[in-house]
Amino acid sequence: MVDVFDQVEEELRSDRYKRLARTWLPVVGGVLAIALAAALGWWGWQSWQTSKADKASIAYQRGVESLEANNAVGADAAFVQAAKEGNAAYKALALNQRAGIAARDNRYQEAVTLFDEAAKTAGDPLLADGARLKAAWLLMDTASYEDIAARLQPLTEEKRPLRPFAQEALAFAQLQHGKIEEARSPLSCSRTASRLRRSSASAPRRLWIQSRQGRPAI
Repeated sequence: MVDVFDQVEEELRSDRYKRLARTWLPVVGGVLAIALAAALGWWGWQSWQTSKADKASIAYQRGVESLEANNAVGADAAFVQAAKEGNAAYKALALNQRAGIAARDNRYQEAVTLFDEAAKTAGDPLLADGARLKAAWLLMDTASYEDIAARLQPLTEEKRPLRPFAQEALAFAQLQHGKIEEARSPLSCSRTASRLRRSSASAPRRLWIQSRQGRPAI
């Protein structure tokens, strides 16, 4: 009798396992299929991103080499491709370079537009504020003081990466527009005012020279 009961129990257990398998195997299979599809999708996206980054790097380097060869047209085309193919950092750098090319060709408004676009694109605060600062310098000789101040004052706030340079630029704008008292902050009184008064180069010219060297305008 024990063997009979064992056999019956074993058959019942087997039937229960079969029912569980019929119920859950499709679910488990679906979950695994989704996980596999997600993994393949992630791998494909990563591969695509890597490919785009490689193309952006090559295009950017080609642009730099074209600049060194005084081929502004070729450089601009390469930086356009780098901005199109690359991530936010590459796009911001490429837009900065294109703005520098436009400034050297005296296309100041186009350069300002490109710097503004670079600032919006850049995820890095240093890149973003650098582009904003260069745009402000380019406009220094043509825009109103109110426009310049609106661009520079946010850059002079605490913890902004280029705060000292923005303070100097704002002091320059204040001196240029006859706002001597406003320019007499502790910073401008010590070295900025005297240094800026002695400066003979115009703001746009200094900007595009330093933009070409990849440094913030100061």
